[in-house]
Amino acid sequence: MPTDAVERFLTALDPEHREAVGARPREEQERLAAAWERELETDTALDTLDELSPPAAEAEAARRVLEGESGQDGSWAP
Repeated sequence: MPTDAVERFLTALDPEHREAVGARPREEQERLAAAWERELETDTALDTLDELSPPAAEAEAARRVLEGESGQDGSWAP
């Protein structure tokens, strides 16, 4: 299991987004990973999901972080 926040974040992403985020500069990956960790820490709904399935909670938090990105620059819009 990866211990680096960026590696853990990339693992939580679906394959398409994992490749796209992996191609971004390391600083941007670190910023997204930090936002992902904050999402995991602060969202109480994810706490319940984490009890049932930690990988599902991590994937949901990753999805939310990327949705937030799409609101900023549209790069993740389908």
